[in-house]
Amino acid sequence: MGIILDDLEQPIGTLSGGQRQCVAIARAVYFGARVLILDEPTAALGVKQSGVVLKYVAAARDRGLGVIFITHNPHHAYMVGDHFSVLRLGTMELSASRDQITLEELTNHMAGGAELAALKHELSQVRGVDTEALPEEQDLTAPVAATGEGKS
Repeated sequence: MGIILDDLEQPIGTLSGGQRQCVAIARAVYFGARVLILDEPTAALGVKQSGVVLKYVAAARDRGLGVIFITHNPHHAYMVGDHFSVLRLGTMELSASRDQITLEELTNHMAGGAELAALKHELSQVRGVDTEALPEEQDLTAPVAATGEGKS
C-alpha cells in the first residue's frame, strides 16, 4: 500500500500514532480483510498524520474493502465516505449517499441538526453571537433511512 517507514524492524510501539494506524490498515489488507471498522482513527492525530491515514483508508476502499468509518469529523468522513449515517441517541437521524448531501449539510446534521436550528432564536438574544451562519430548520432536511434499513 506504499507505507513508508524509516526502519522496517522498528517496533510498532515506537511508531507515531499515524504510522500505527497506517500499519494496522495495511495489515488488515495484507491478511485479506474484507471490511475495515475504524473507530475515530484520526481523533488523536495532527493534521498531517490524519491526512496520511485518510489516504490509506481511501486506498483500502479503492481496493474494494468495505470501510465503516466512525468519526466526529465531517470533513474526514466526507473525504473517504460514499454513504453517511448520523446517529443521535441511538436513532438514525440521517442516511444519505454522497450525491444526496453536501459537506455543509453533513456538518449541520453532525453538529446538532434541528436542535442547533432551534437554538438560533435563543442565541440571537445573546450579545455578540453571530447567528447568520446557523442553519434554519427547513435547511436541515435530508434523506432518512427507510424503516428497518441500517438497524442490524
